[in-house]
Formats: sequence, structure tokens, C-alpha cells
Amino acid sequence: MMNENQPTANPPLWLVMLMAAMAGGMGWGIRGQYGHETGAMIAGLLVSLVLVHLFCPGNSSLPVVRAVALGTIAMGFGGSMTYGQTVGLTHDTPLIGNVAALRWGMLGLAVKGGVWIGFAGLFLGLGLGGKRYRTFEMLLLVMGMLAAVVLGWWLLNSPHDPANQQLPYFYFSDHWRWEPGVPLKHRPEIWGGLLLALASAILYAAVVKKDRLARNLALWGMVGGALGFPLGQSLQAMNAWNPDFYRESFLAPFARHMNWWNMMETSFGAVMGAVLGLGLWINRRKINVTPDSEEQPPPHWLLGGLLALHVFLLGMVEFGSADWVDGLYDLGLMMGLIPLVACIQGRWWPYAQLLPITLLPIAGKTLRMLVYRTENPIDLSVGWLAYFILPLLAAGVFAGWAAGKSARGEEHPAFIRHALLFSTWMYFGLNYAFFDFPWPWTDWGGRTAHGLMFAICALGLSAVCLFFNSANNRWSGSAWKGHKG
Repeated sequence: MMNENQPTANPPLWLVMLMAAMAGGMGWGIRGQYGHETGAMIAGLLVSLVLVHLFCPGNSSLPVVRAVALGTIAMGFGGSMTYGQTVGLTHDTPLIGNVAALRWGMLGLAVKGGVWIGFAGLFLGLGLGGKRYRTFEMLLLVMGMLAAVVLGWWLLNSPHDPANQQLPYFYFSDHWRWEPGVPLKHRPEIWGGLLLALASAILYAAVVKKDRLARNLALWGMVGGALGFPLGQSLQAMNAWNPDFYRESFLAPFARHMNWWNMMETSFGAVMGAVLGLGLWINRRKINVTPDSEEQPPPHWLLGGLLALHVFLLGMVEFGSADWVDGLYDLGLMMGLIPLVACIQGRWWPYAQLLPITLLPIAGKTLRMLVYRTENPIDLSVGWLAYFILPLLAAGVFAGWAAGKSARGEEHPAFIRHALLFSTWMYFGLNYAFFDFPWPWTDWGGRTAHGLMFAICALGLSAVCLFFNSANNRWSGSAWKGHKG
């Protein structure tokens, strides 16, 4: 049952959609520098944090932290899909003017975007819907989803034999039909497998668990992704299809400094975040954050072993070159198996997932870029300290402090505020360094505009952390001090 002493949240719809759009736009825009599954988790973390802050004021922190952790992990699943050539169908130079390719590419982006964000909506709703999921049950659910991936891949993403010109009927990457005679790398697709995995999980939540919030938020996530990806790409495609307009119109001073790929990503994230926020607002009465039962969580030695295994495999996938690890752990759903199982009943893993685990690959990629791959690397010891050691140390201490309070039964509802503020500026700062600090008062380059956009988003998220009390839906200078929301 919901804590009877806590009010039912009813935040203004405009605020929900605006803040979720800022979180999603900044998170997905930052993902553009880091890529794949772990990069997408930034957007999952920020969107989930801001929605939980607005809709779960004053609740015991562990259940809501668990919901945020589940939404964060699930946002990474779609990172296994290839989409670069799907985007290319709508704006590559040889295909400019090909309306059929444009339509097909946009359809592919809608399908892939819907699958991608559907997972995040499902698992965020699963954490907020009040239904109890056990450790072994989650293990079986994910294993079933993995089996569905194989079946869906066979049904919808095969055959894939470009040497004999055999590709699936619904193939959303580039091939000889669009560019005859051009040598292309025909990428294998997996969206069909992930679509069937998502459908099977929604069916389980809706039919077996009667979890209406998980079902509904999954569908809203699919809508957000299906709208956001094509809408974001339409901005980039318009620039490619109408270059003279952007060079000669009133937009020219801005367009010449714009990174249109990053604009597509930022817009995608903003739309999907706003739609997820809308979906949760409509279903807000279904939110039922329940306290943990008395059932014992998995033993600490087991969770510690799983943490060591997960970090090792994650590090090898992101920074190593072992084929057997890539084959085992490079699929987003497989990468999420251990964290999902450990989060669903573990007492400290959700805090670790939100803070150091999600941060680890991002800090590592920032370090790799600024110290080992740039033409003008910074000092080795400074780079390790500033971009890896100190961020992870801060995240680890923060997570350990919060998990310790939770283990002692001490509620600290302001944790979500702290975590949102910490995550917002941590990822903004690492990305700004990755951008080579594009200060707006220096000569503008391709990253300056997005540096400003992300700064505006970070300030907006900070304002809602510091001054908006979600328990009474009021802006107040004392909202932070009161720690009521």
C-alpha cells in the first residue's frame, strides 16, 4: 500500500512534460558522444529521476530508487539495434530526392524508436506499479525475453545473406534497392527480436501480473519513441534536402554552427521524454510505490560476486577486445540480466546502479577520449583524477551513504533530489569536457550550440530540484531545505 501519510502527487502537466523533455533531450544528446547501450542509460537515468521526483514525493527512497534503476537499465536495451543506415536512407547525398527511401527510413526509425523507448516505459512502470516481482521471477522473465529475441530475429530479421541478395522483407538499412551498384556494408538487424521480447514482457506484466501501469507506460514509451526518432531526424533531413534555404535564410547564422546529427538525437530525446511524462501523468493514479516486504534479499556475498562479474564483463565490452565477451554481453538485454535480477530485490544494488555503475563506462570513455585519443591529450595523472577517479569516488560514496541509511531503516526522501542534481551536473560536466569546453564567448564551432542547449536543460532540472516542492506542487525557496519532495 502507498504510505497513507504521503500526498498523492498531481504535478502540472506542463511542468512534467517540460522537465522530462529537458532530461531526455540532454541525456540523449549526451548519449551521442558515448553511444550504444550504456550511453542510452544516461537518458534513462535522468528521465526516470525527474519523473519519480515529480510523482513520488516523500516516499521511502528504496522503492523509488529501484524504479529509477529499472528504467535506467531498460533504456539501454535498444542500443543493440543498428540505425545509422536507417537514418542515412532519409538524408544521404545519393538518396536526396528519393521520397520512397525517405518514407522507408522514417518508418524504420519509428519502429526502432518505439521498441527502444517501450522497454524503458515498461520497466519504469514495473517499478512504480505496486506489483511485487521476485528475484527468480525476474530471472525467468529476462530469460524468456532472451528466447523471444531469438525467435523474433528468426521471424523478422532473417534471412541475412547479402552475398546472394537475400535480406528480410522488413529491412531498414541500406541495400542494393536504394543504391544499385554501390558496395555497401549490409548490417544485420535485430529490431524484430527486441520487438518480440518487448511484446512478451508487456504480455506477462498485463496478463500474469495485472500490472496496468507497466503495460500502459510501455505503450506510451512506444509512442514516444515512434514519434521522437522520426521527428528528430526530420530536422536533419530537412537540412540535407534544403541546403540553400539553411545557407541563405535567416537561419544561416545558426545553421552553419549546428551539428545536425546531435540535433536529431537531442530532439528525439526531448520528444520521447515529454511523451513518457505525459503517459505517466495520465496514469498517475496507478502509481503505488509499496514498501519492501520482510522477505530476505539475496545474500551480500552473492550480490558482491554478481557486481564483480558485471563490472568485469561491462569493462571488457566497452574497453576490451575479447570476441567471447562481445558475443556474450554485447546484447543490451543480456547486459541487463544481472542488474535487473540484482535490483529487483537487492537492497543496495539500486543505489549502485544509479550512481557508480551507470557512470563507470561514461567516465571511462571520457578518459579514453581526452587522454588517449585526442591530438592534444591532457596530463595523464590529471585526466585519470579529474575524469575517472574523482567522479567514481564521489558516486560510490554517495551510493554507499544512501544505501547505508536505507539499510538502517532511515528514510531520506530528498535522495531523489540529490541524485538528480548530482547526475545532471556530472554528465553535463563530463560531456562538456568531451566537447573540449565550447565556451559561448569563444569562436563558435559545431558543439557550441549544443553546449548551450545542455546548459539550459541542466539549469532547468536544477531549478525543479531546488525550488519545486512536489508534495504541494509549489515553487518555494524553502523546498530544498524542507526535504519534503
